[in-house]
Amino acid sequence: MMRMDPTYMIITGICMLLSWLVGRQLKSKFAKFSKVPTDMSGAEVAQKMLDAHGLSNVQVISTPGQLTDHYNPLKKTVNLSQVVYAERNVAAIAVAAHEVGHAVQHAKAYKPLTMRSKLVPVVSLSSRFTGIVLMIGLSLAYSGRPTLLLLGIGLFALTTLFSFVTLPVEFDASKRALAWVRANNILGPTQMPLAKNALKWAAMTYVVAAVASLGQLLYYVMLYNRSRN
Repeated sequence: MMRMDPTYMIITGICMLLSWLVGRQLKSKFAKFSKVPTDMSGAEVAQKMLDAHGLSNVQVISTPGQLTDHYNPLKKTVNLSQVVYAERNVAAIAVAAHEVGHAVQHAKAYKPLTMRSKLVPVVSLSSRFTGIVLMIGLSLAYSGRPTLLLLGIGLFALTTLFSFVTLPVEFDASKRALAWVRANNILGPTQMPLAKNALKWAAMTYVVAAVASLGQLLYYVMLYNRSRN
């Protein structure tokens, strides 16, 4: 039986702690900013922003759950969670405008978004096998046969690449959203910093995920190099 590597425990522990801290801060910010009223709902802002960019082929719909907001490039729908869709507050407007930002990226063929879209089916397929390949590969590597571990590292590297490609996509969508909201006076001068802060913490969840993925990848590379010596 393989014993748990202390290095792996440290990396995993740090990443879990960071994820928990960012998630907690994100929930706290959104709960706070959801209490700041606005004149328009998330759905109204999303539709107004779509119209302003001439995206009449994109539909705004309500989707069940919390934090389920996303843009579907295949169906061309801006999917807003029920609270974001219906409620009138700073958090709802920030999220709605951000998701429309992705629709604008799609319409303008924003390169990082195009790359991420192409990676989706590849990563979806590879992720089915990554865990089992790494597990078997680690077992064989300890016996002096690291080839399968190298394959597992390659599969995991696709996930890491996807995480980092996602970062500019998310940051750019927020940048587009905030610029449009500011230019169209959707939020007042005291509300704009709140929307910016909310999107900053939402983006931090992707940063933590990318860093965690990179940390795990480097750990597997370290094990591979160790098994060859």
